[in-house]
Amino acid sequence: MVIDNFNFLKLAFHLFAQKPNYQLSIKLINSFVLYFTLSRYICISLNLSIQLQLIKPMNRRSFLQTTAGLSALTLAGLTSEAKPKAKSVGLQLYTLRDDIKTQGIEKILAEVAKLGYKEVENFGYGQGKFFGKTPTEYSKILKDNGLSATSGHYMTARIGAGDGLSKNWEKVVEDGAAIGQKYAVIAYLLDSERKAEDYKQLFDLLNKGTEVAKKAGLTLGYHNHDFEFTQKIDGEKPYDLILKNTSVIMEPDLFWMVKANEKPADYFTKYPGRFPLWHVKDMANTPQKEFAEVGTGSIDFGDLFTHAKKAGLKHYFVEQDVCKRPPLESIKISIDNIQKAKWG
Repeated sequence: MVIDNFNFLKLAFHLFAQKPNYQLSIKLINSFVLYFTLSRYICISLNLSIQLQLIKPMNRRSFLQTTAGLSALTLAGLTSEAKPKAKSVGLQLYTLRDDIKTQGIEKILAEVAKLGYKEVENFGYGQGKFFGKTPTEYSKILKDNGLSATSGHYMTARIGAGDGLSKNWEKVVEDGAAIGQKYAVIAYLLDSERKAEDYKQLFDLLNKGTEVAKKAGLTLGYHNHDFEFTQKIDGEKPYDLILKNTSVIMEPDLFWMVKANEKPADYFTKYPGRFPLWHVKDMANTPQKEFAEVGTGSIDFGDLFTHAKKAGLKHYFVEQDVCKRPPLESIKISIDNIQKAKWG
């Protein structure tokens, strides 16, 4: 036997009409109508509850209990619908480099977590430490703040001191794995690393580095700026050469690609699945085209994210190289805009 809302109301009115408290009856009936209308999806549970009650006589107490229970379920459902699940947004910590120096990594990570970020991308690893902390110490700070370090940025270390792709790489990726990283990304090529022979050496380093990273459970990647598109090596863009001559994943910095007048979606189409990490960075709608908080500039992230599946996107990180306001304020504006946006 299935009872619709009209018959249920008739039943409720009949039950309460036998009692003098008509004001309570009307309030309960009105409440039920509102809840029933707003939560059609719970009608099956509603009908089942009523059927079970009708197996035995429904007294005033059982009616109140049934109505109260259904109201609670309905309100819970409405609450979950009204608050969509927060997006898992990451942050490239380079944005907060000055604050980390002056305030310490512990305080900064706590602030980052409070703003709603769930993941971070490291930078500045050296001598076996992350921001001066051992892998064990750094892992604890991350865990205490509910954060995960999905990725980390490194240099090739071909020039100058420091660890990187060409120096102590095995130790580098082992320490990355120890804090839970899944990716190790080459962040930048110095001006002195951009000759034709330098790129040829880079391809070899990337391919060998990929194998070492795999043994540690990490995936090697490459992060771009604009010179990989504006420069030409034997008539080709360095970015295209990296894609053709290596198997590394790419971390497209959307700001730099757009600044170089490139269309990221074209690369996503040509090399599907090769872009699991993105840098979400906006460009001010000014002649200078400077860095801007995400959602305040000219880059159409809504359109770019329609290509996310084709690109193979798994994680994205907010980054703002230079901020006109305190960086913590900038990253708050960015994540707030992302959470409100239809994309992401």
